[in-house]
Amino acid sequence: QPVLTQPPSLSASLGATARLTCTLSSGFNVGDYHIRWFQQKPGSPPRYLLSFKSDSDKNQGSGVPSRFSGSKDASANAGLLTISGLQPEDEADYYCATYHGSGSSFHYSQCLRVYSSDGGGSGVSVSAGSLSQPVLTQPPSLSASPGATARLTCTLSSGFNVGGYRIRWFQQKPGSPPRYLLNYYSDSDKGQGSGVPSRFSGSKDASANAGLLTISGLQPEDEADYYCVTWDDNSKTLTVVQTHR
Repeated sequence: QPVLTQPPSLSASLGATARLTCTLSSGFNVGDYHIRWFQQKPGSPPRYLLSFKSDSDKNQGSGVPSRFSGSKDASANAGLLTISGLQPEDEADYYCATYHGSGSSFHYSQCLRVYSSDGGGSGVSVSAGSLSQPVLTQPPSLSASPGATARLTCTLSSGFNVGGYRIRWFQQKPGSPPRYLLNYYSDSDKGQGSGVPSRFSGSKDASANAGLLTISGLQPEDEADYYCVTWDDNSKTLTVVQTHR
């Protein structure tokens, strides 16, 4: 997967337009990649904003206003997220994720700070974005001993068949961006993140209508927040939810 680089922060005033960049490393052509953008506010899981590969191959997240738009700058080998008419609630951390075939990687992009024109506070809202598509439910936490095996569940709501969804799992530790672990659709259609050990594995439980993440030989460094992401290959919709810590 490509290495993505960008300035660590960006400041802009209310009502202005902000452009966030996601630059791919040499040897990787941005034209070949879907660039997905996520927004994260303190205490909330990442919220899917949009995906952009080309003007004819793009997707807007459910409930995401059109003032959030994706594009690319081929000369800079970068994906771009443009936010027009900045609002106080746009202040957040933003992540870009690249997707190419069965590979996927999650990268920190930029921290956007929004300020009022008179220099006062921005009145930032930290309310979480509403989820659409399947509602995913799971226990809020899980405890297990070092060396043991932990199984995390991601249960889809009634009316949504887990068999039709690709389940991706991410791990996030305090102060760090989410790390892509793996994706699982079936035993013959799955992918492991770069550098992720085989003791992290995906599966499904059709009877429970759930995706599963199994972590064997637990290590102290496995303590983290874990997110499951559903991706419907047909409707091109994505849902993110926090699962276990």
